[in-house]
Amino acid sequence: MRATQAIEFGGPDVLVPTELPEPTAGPGQVLVTVAAVDTIFVETQVRGGWGREYFPVTPPYVPGGGIAGTVRATGEGVDPAWNGRRIVASIGITGGYAELALAPAGALAAVPDEVSFTDAAALVHDGATAARLLEATAVRPGEQVLVVGASGGMGTVMVQLARAAGARVVGVARGDRKTGLVRELGADAVVDAARPDWVERAREALGGTGADVVLDGVGGEVGLAAFSLVATGGRFSAHGAPTGGFAPVDPAEAAARGIRLLGIADVQLTDSEHAALAAHTLRAAAEGTLRPVIGATFPLERAAAAHEAIESRELLGKTVITV
Repeated sequence: MRATQAIEFGGPDVLVPTELPEPTAGPGQVLVTVAAVDTIFVETQVRGGWGREYFPVTPPYVPGGGIAGTVRATGEGVDPAWNGRRIVASIGITGGYAELALAPAGALAAVPDEVSFTDAAALVHDGATAARLLEATAVRPGEQVLVVGASGGMGTVMVQLARAAGARVVGVARGDRKTGLVRELGADAVVDAARPDWVERAREALGGTGADVVLDGVGGEVGLAAFSLVATGGRFSAHGAPTGGFAPVDPAEAAARGIRLLGIADVQLTDSEHAALAAHTLRAAAEGTLRPVIGATFPLERAAAAHEAIESRELLGKTVITV
């Protein structure tokens, strides 16, 4: 079968098309004919050798942890009714950049007919994680939510889900194209992070009172600056690290201000939890209340170009690999 491997840790050029033996579904697994694969920023970091304490992969490996496609075969103990079904599945951090992939049966979520495979792949991780973050931070109607990195794959979903939950949403993105997209998605106010005074402008957009919830998908010093915008007694989620590290928030300062801190550990999901959240966001997409934003698609053989596009930070929304 066709696949793309990371033959070593390094830049996008280490992603090389190859031929591999076809896998076979074992007990509790299904074999999926892959149509589209989610790509997320952390995959580019793992490819570069970052985060081995979180993602213990050894080259050569096939990247790709979120797939959309059709069940081709079921293994022992799996309901054969899954055969031929359109599904998404989160399969970890490896195995997706291929014509065929294995997935645990418990990780499957059905894709409604109204949702394309590319849109489904765009939601398999970011949709489920965004939904989980809004649950974990307990966003309530009338609250103010600040979304940092609002034009990215997960950010665009969080803006829409927070608005649907009845919150007032302030989005932070960089540049005219990205801020324009966030405004189009329904944010009540948008702040350009390229401006040196963006923190002050965000504070003004929040009415001077701060945000009840800050959803930080950027990390680093930007995330730390966003922490200053959390109202006393609010919630701060540091779930993104495309800058190379999570926001270095002082837990003692958070405790002194009565702020609840959440991190990447709060979005670690079991297969069944992930499947349920993915199904929820797929239904919203089918109903037209959630719009996945896909900035570009790349064929499997051009996975390296997909990673380059992600790392350039120029694209809006998601990057999806099609098979």
